Amino acid sequence: MSAQPEQAFGAAANDADAQETREWIDALTALISTEGRERGHFLLEQLLEEARQHGIDMPFSATTGYVNTIEPEDEERCPGNLEMEERLRAYMRWNAMAMVVKANRLHPEDGGDLGGHISSFASLATMFGAGFNHFWHAESENHGGDCLYVQGHSSPGIYARAFLEGRITEEQLLNFRQEVDGKGLSSYPHPKLMPEFWQFPTVSMGLGPLMAIYQARFLKYLHARGIANTENRKVWAFCGDGEMDEVESLGAIGVAAREKLDNLIFVVNCNLQRLDGPVRGNGKIIQELEGEFRGAGWNVIKLVWGSYWDPLLARDKEGILRQIMMQTLDGDYQAMKANDGAFVRKNFFGQHPKALEMVAKMSDADIWRLNRGGHDPQKVYAAYHQAVNHKGQPTVLLIKTVKGFGMGKAGEGRNIAHQAKKLTDEDIKIFRDRFNIPIPDDKLADIPFYKPEEHTPEMQYLHERRKALGGYLPKRRTKADEQLKVPPLETFKAVLEPTAEGREISTTQAYVRFLTALLRDKELGPRAVPILVDEARTFGMEGLFRQIGIYNPEGQKYTPQDRDQVSYYKEDVGGQILQEGINEAGGMASWIAAATSYSTNNRIMVPFYIYYSMFGLQRVGDLAWAAGDMQARGFLLGGTSGRTTLNGEGLQHEDGHSHVLAGTIPNCVSYDPTFAHEVGVIMQHGLKRMVEKQDNVFYYITLLNENYPMPGLQPGTEEQIVKGMYLFKPGAKKAKAPMVNLLGSGTILRESIAAQELLEKDWGVSANVWSCPSFNELARDGQDCERANLLHPSDQPRVPFVTQQLEPHAGPVVASTDYIKAYAEQIRAFMPKGRSYKVLGTDGFGRSDFRSKLREHFEVNRHYIVVAALKALADDGALPAAKAAEAIAKYGIKAGKINPLYA
Repeated sequence: MSAQPEQAFGAAANDADAQETREWIDALTALISTEGRERGHFLLEQLLEEARQHGIDMPFSATTGYVNTIEPEDEERCPGNLEMEERLRAYMRWNAMAMVVKANRLHPEDGGDLGGHISSFASLATMFGAGFNHFWHAESENHGGDCLYVQGHSSPGIYARAFLEGRITEEQLLNFRQEVDGKGLSSYPHPKLMPEFWQFPTVSMGLGPLMAIYQARFLKYLHARGIANTENRKVWAFCGDGEMDEVESLGAIGVAAREKLDNLIFVVNCNLQRLDGPVRGNGKIIQELEGEFRGAGWNVIKLVWGSYWDPLLARDKEGILRQIMMQTLDGDYQAMKANDGAFVRKNFFGQHPKALEMVAKMSDADIWRLNRGGHDPQKVYAAYHQAVNHKGQPTVLLIKTVKGFGMGKAGEGRNIAHQAKKLTDEDIKIFRDRFNIPIPDDKLADIPFYKPEEHTPEMQYLHERRKALGGYLPKRRTKADEQLKVPPLETFKAVLEPTAEGREISTTQAYVRFLTALLRDKELGPRAVPILVDEARTFGMEGLFRQIGIYNPEGQKYTPQDRDQVSYYKEDVGGQILQEGINEAGGMASWIAAATSYSTNNRIMVPFYIYYSMFGLQRVGDLAWAAGDMQARGFLLGGTSGRTTLNGEGLQHEDGHSHVLAGTIPNCVSYDPTFAHEVGVIMQHGLKRMVEKQDNVFYYITLLNENYPMPGLQPGTEEQIVKGMYLFKPGAKKAKAPMVNLLGSGTILRESIAAQELLEKDWGVSANVWSCPSFNELARDGQDCERANLLHPSDQPRVPFVTQQLEPHAGPVVASTDYIKAYAEQIRAFMPKGRSYKVLGTDGFGRSDFRSKLREHFEVNRHYIVVAALKALADDGALPAAKAAEAIAKYGIKAGKINPLYA
């Protein structure tokens, strides 16, 4: 970094008349000083429009100078006691640091490395302090409570505050990141692990900003539909500037602007560093983000410089200091904060003689004191105040800070800051002295936590501020106060009864019929939230457009092209459907907002998000895990599921694994039903669990677009359907006939039914057909039994449900699904003793063809099921092996073809 030549400043090199340029600039400056910035803005807009009319190319710029948006004279003054707040902030900084360092000095035999982060909260402390002390409302009688998406790596600072408030004990601080014994604090914001504390999981970076946008939108939706008064509530999302590179962080900012979400505030902590180094070493991340957000239609407030810069900027009549600020790169700003005042004098102000002259009477210590805006409590307050009072747009605050502020050479402004967690005794002493923590030298080695006595002015102030804002945050509601009743199963008889002779429907149609019946229920119907990602007609749901409308905060200003149709496209301010467009991540984020409404809004809502199954858990898997963490309740519906059902779409769009993915999320209950009655039983049971019992589970149900006759519910099988397995069609009882059990789910169960007929007709084998709506639930039950038997060896052994069902029915077992073999393989261990078990599945890449050809290709059709059954019987000695070979020849199976896994 070196001083820049003087000619780099002032008029552009190609200016044909620099004197005239200077006169225009002076005139504008004079206008602004006498008539104000608004008049100056208006005049410039008129000049630009006139220039365009004359054909002058006017490239758009969405950025402003590298200075604060709010001028000093326009700042709203903070009403609080800033000195008191600074003391409290210092104690929180210390306790946050102590928590992480102590945790990483424990148990050297385990490596002594639990991790944790000091530097993120160090840069955010002032911003959090302003929010907690003056802006963030807890839920109370007069306020629904603000939603706070905390930047995940700053969790130690939130714990440090809660410790001073008396909400977290010293024992818990000592057990930071040590949760197994139930005394610790979770590493990051995790509602599942701290269900009464954290509301939103955010450390999977990018998801916090995305979820916050749709949370803000859902609050508007609830208000528009008259379900809850949310007009005074705000959603605050704290993000890192490096986090904004995640595609989810910026991916939905257009939605927020389009829907005028003025209840949404992003705070981007611009400390210029990501995990390994600068965010934009060769550029300026604040300017880049300003362009992104302003261009998208957001209100942008930049807070770059602290108050110590104000006198210098006021004297900067020629704009030289502003030019230096603009042209200095972020990588150089980082280097300055890693050095000292002399370094800044030479490398920053030294870029121009007049800038050096401005600081000639300032000492190096004075120059070093020049602060970034995010560490100035008055300026942070003013920025927050303007943000919460802005109407008609979402607001983003771009606030410049120092990563590792206060850590000195251990991490302040240095590339190592993010990983710093094992400070030396000397580093700790420097930290203590910098923030004036009243801990004597002889106690420093213990790194004790510090908490003033409750009667002290600081502690009284701490509690008074939160009392004025309704209570303590963060805080999470675990159950809704309201109690809603679920309609009885017979309400959904349209899907429980057999289809009329000659009629065929799909399980997708069954879902739509179920949803339609639910919408008619006066109590629970209004709480249903159908969510679509531009595929309503694919799933036969267009009839709901007119019936309940599509939510749009501006209503429908145009006349829809299909207005003369019964199911026209109807948008409405009070619409019930959330139509997200082609946007699976947005659909999932809306679903999460609705699925956790019992907690965030004290209103039970039941979201139904339907999508192509291939575009679900695979595409938004991280959001599904976030839903699990947040204890979401609702239905995810994977349409056109299975690897051979979406037959024309090909390799990437055929799902053969979503149920395996679903099974990895502990509170996701998943089913692959074949028949309409199974859909009805499962969904009604799910409603009972999630609405009446308020169980923290969510359901993933796969649906088909294949039409076939529906057999109707067999009374008495409801509980077995829910558990995952019931005898759908017993085999013919013939003396001495070999027996086999055929298990299946989804579309391939129908191949098992056809195989039953072939086995009896062609080979004299009697086959039981079992419908298995959930191999995942069967596997979980079996694993629970195994664990219980392992840990209670003296007790009566528990018997898995699979074993109970199959035990009375002799013969080997063949399972076939439209999913990879791993799905049905899960229950192998729970077969009755001595039973052979063969699994057919759709391992391999998808491809396009007719369904019958695809099922032949993946070796899951009726003929392969027959061969598998005959081979299993031969292995058991019940039939000669030649029978299986005869079947291969009879059905024209190409035994020499390549394994579909590698095809």
